[in-house]
Amino acid sequence: MSTNLSAIKRDQLTLRNRSQNKKYKSAIKKSIKRYLLNLEDNENLLNNLSIVYKKIDKAVKRGVLHRNKGARTKARLAKKINNK
Repeated sequence: MSTNLSAIKRDQLTLRNRSQNKKYKSAIKKSIKRYLLNLEDNENLLNNLSIVYKKIDKAVKRGVLHRNKGARTKARLAKKINNK
């Protein structure tokens, strides 16, 4: 366990950041799953894709995801539309 004040503060900070990052990542995973399950439905397809893009872009902006991982994920999701 940490004994000095700066180490205790750093531990609190990492716990806070980990919980916030987990919220972003789980929201992305849920929206991707919703998008993949609704690939057959052409009506809401682009709407779901834009929601996923928005969540990925926000996570990249906040530093939760690396920008290349965000771009790679978006490219793979866009490819699924073209290949269906």
